[in-house]
Amino acid sequence: MNWKKLTNAEQIQEIKLLSEEKPVMIFKHSTRCSISSMSLDRLQRKWKDSDAEKVEPYYLDLIAGRNISDLVAKEFRVPHESPQVLLIKNGDVIYDNSHFGISYADLMGKI
Repeated sequence: MNWKKLTNAEQIQEIKLLSEEKPVMIFKHSTRCSISSMSLDRLQRKWKDSDAEKVEPYYLDLIAGRNISDLVAKEFRVPHESPQVLLIKNGDVIYDNSHFGISYADLMGKI
């Protein structure tokens, strides 16, 4: 899986613009949380190379970028959770889930 790292506030506007052409997924991951690691692993194991044609995946390290996560929550009006996946289309969140609710099938079914 070829993640783009979400590391600065300017990328949030880039994501909104990109989502008008192609859905964008943001995976918010806590590297200190075993549930987060399991959710990330489950998503990555099901990911197919061809999925990159359907959705642009972004990865947000919550330990390094908690302030970015707070901006994401504010900008997209979705309460912060960890782990959390957001699917953005046309600048709005069309799907979000967290913890063991993060499902590859549900996510891809929304695209």
